[in-house]
Amino acid sequence: MGTRSSLMLQEEEIQEIQQETGCELFQESPYPTLVNIVVALSDEHTRSSEVILAVSPNQIERLYSRFTSLDKTDNGTLSREDFLRIPELAINPLGDRIVHAFFMDAYDDRINFRQFVRVLSRFRPLKKNKENKLNSREEKLHFAFKMYDLDDDNKISRDELLAVLHMMVGANISDEQLASIADRTIMEADKDGDNMISFEEFCATLDKTDVEEKMSIRFLN
Repeated sequence: MGTRSSLMLQEEEIQEIQQETGCELFQESPYPTLVNIVVALSDEHTRSSEVILAVSPNQIERLYSRFTSLDKTDNGTLSREDFLRIPELAINPLGDRIVHAFFMDAYDDRINFRQFVRVLSRFRPLKKNKENKLNSREEKLHFAFKMYDLDDDNKISRDELLAVLHMMVGANISDEQLASIADRTIMEADKDGDNMISFEEFCATLDKTDVEEKMSIRFLN
């Protein structure tokens, strides 16, 4: 894939990554800095934001440069600890959940550059007639769902929803208010009466929500 002494990717590798992720030659994003994902079930706690991702060959090379700078062991992969050393993630209340999402497809708790780009590609904007499987609405929703599914059982329980709400707002809202939000969300989303939210129910709840406007990645300086 390349070495620390030469951060330039081979042209074929760039083309393969672009083909796999559906990346195109867009202008570079003017937006700075790292990862911030905010997705909420309750409209009271959603924040609209931009969806930004490097997609040109030059931007892929810059992502690779950032990837290798995070690769402290110089072995071409990143661990969870590598991510958690990023200041913007370390102070993000959802930092652990964001990092976990990067490792959903990892086999040995490490990810390589291609896996890294595949995760980021889920946050490319949906453009008419240009949708790629990785950045489809379903993939974006699946990524968001996994932020809440703390035990990876493909269901969101009241306790899981409450835990994530606590991560997001800290002490800014009382426990009673958060419990009320969690209870109301479960009641409105749960259609089969199991007091849990399945992925299908999660998608139905967000059916009229512009998912892109509720999720963001800002990665390149």
